[in-house]
Amino acid sequence: MSKIILVTGGSRSGKSGFAEKIFKNTDDVLYIATAIVTDDEMDNRIKKHIDSRNSRWTTYEGFFDLDKAIEKYDINNILLDCVTIMTTNLMFKEKIDFDNISMGKIDLLLDEIKTQFEKLILKARVSDKNLVMVTNEVGSGLVPESKLSRVFRDIAGYVNQYIASQSDEVYLVSCGLPLKLK
Repeated sequence: MSKIILVTGGSRSGKSGFAEKIFKNTDDVLYIATAIVTDDEMDNRIKKHIDSRNSRWTTYEGFFDLDKAIEKYDINNILLDCVTIMTTNLMFKEKIDFDNISMGKIDLLLDEIKTQFEKLILKARVSDKNLVMVTNEVGSGLVPESKLSRVFRDIAGYVNQYIASQSDEVYLVSCGLPLKLK
């Protein structure tokens, strides 16, 4: 029986390391890397992630139609890192004027992004695959000054709520220590 697990926490909280430990005793892992190299800093972060994980795991790089991507692999364990970056990439997939975006367009964008996760989770369930997803907790700070930042925070928060509602287990990681929420 498949298991869906969400791991959340702040930046540099240890959430990725904790998620990787869930599969520490298996080489049968499809690691879905959702980040895109946009500058030297991101390139360095990606390299550190690559160096930290099991080199025998299969890596898939992408952020769209992941339900179709996992069909291509006969691998039972999937680790997606990270939901928040995937959400960002999906937000910027099309050119949008976020300073003047309407509430209706925000709702449509949220639905489109949420659908990507719905399809992935459903595919994992029907394919009897374990799926661990890593995300950032973005709602614990101040209300962001810019509209784009507020839209991002809201969409990321709603996506996290949805994934948590569909997950069998949810962990909050802080200072490298996991707390089981569900």
